[in-house]
Amino acid sequence: MQISYLADHPEFIETLAPWVFGHWQPILQQETLEARTARFHAHLNRDSLPIALVAHSESQVLGTAALRADDLPGRKDLTPWLGGMYVAPRFRGCGIGAALCAAVERKATALFETPMLCLFTLDKQAWYGGLGWSLYEPCSWCGRTGDIMVKKMRAA
Repeated sequence: MQISYLADHPEFIETLAPWVFGHWQPILQQETLEARTARFHAHLNRDSLPIALVAHSESQVLGTAALRADDLPGRKDLTPWLGGMYVAPRFRGCGIGAALCAAVERKATALFETPMLCLFTLDKQAWYGGLGWSLYEPCSWCGRTGDIMVKKMRAA
């Protein structure tokens, strides 16, 4: 498995956009596949936000994660964020998500003199906790309760 910038593999958008769209469509019912595809295209960066990373094996995409300036409406006071974490169901449980998190953390450390990285999750608190993330505060998104979690970053 490799982790690369989506900017180096834009062909993966064709697979990722439908996956992520299908995953979030029950909550984001107004979103379209075209809008999700456009969001991926906006993440085709290497040194400016937003930046998407992809886990892949040769030409097969396995998952994605992003480093963003913000990821939760109304919380622009917190930055930067790990967001857009998605691993295809058949590849879960293989360490891909943890590897993507670590890669985003390294990129955040390289780009920012920030003491922490934030994320929002509806239901993966225990999983992120196992990776060293801790609860910052509860919040809501699209009428659902979740949590903002943080991880202290080490100096580069």
